[in-house]
Amino acid sequence: MVASIDVGATEPPLISKTIGAQLEETVAAHPDREAFVVAHQGVRQTWTEFDAAVDEVAKGLMGLGVGVGDRIGMWSPNFAEWVYIQYATAKIGAIQVNINPAYRTSELEYALRQSGCRMLVTMTSYLTSLYQDMVDEVSPGLDGLERVIYFDTDDWAELLVAGESVSDADLRARADSLDTHDAINIQYTSGTTGFPKGALLHHRGLVNNGAHTGDRVGVTEGTVYVLTMPLFHTGG
Repeated sequence: MVASIDVGATEPPLISKTIGAQLEETVAAHPDREAFVVAHQGVRQTWTEFDAAVDEVAKGLMGLGVGVGDRIGMWSPNFAEWVYIQYATAKIGAIQVNINPAYRTSELEYALRQSGCRMLVTMTSYLTSLYQDMVDEVSPGLDGLERVIYFDTDDWAELLVAGESVSDADLRARADSLDTHDAINIQYTSGTTGFPKGALLHHRGLVNNGAHTGDRVGVTEGTVYVLTMPLFHTGG
């Protein structure tokens, strides 16, 4: 029997960094360059300002007891808080569960239960979606769901206050303990052939997917990229 080996492309080389490390490298290289704009919220931040906001949220989650591997659901249309939570969970080793903002109660309950979410971050309502009412309906049957944070209420300020008990050194120690192969995100399929299926993604995959896709479409330093798709989607 003759073994055959097929080796794929090795250039450009894959990046072996966590999402947090990749972000902080960019901050160090371009601290005062504009990084993040959310026009409908009036948010406009440099890389330094964006990273500081992420760290504040990361320490808040740690202050509320979020540990490595804990599942944190994010159920919302595109808002700044969505991005802060994604990067914050990445920095502390929690796993963000992306939940389609168009989900109804049965789909929400399934995603929260199947993924084992310990916390859900959402908003009270958006357009015709009454998120808080739907959470109230399904939460009694979800024993593992310990806390819901509505970021359009005082809950968000309370999250940030919780982080005051966490030092910069505590956050650095947590971030440094993470590995590029650690799971960081669960994304659900559309469910066209049955119940949605959760795909578990890691730092290395997401960092390289973003970097190489950016290279393919010509993103360079100074490029302004307008995101038109929902953040919960893998392309977002």
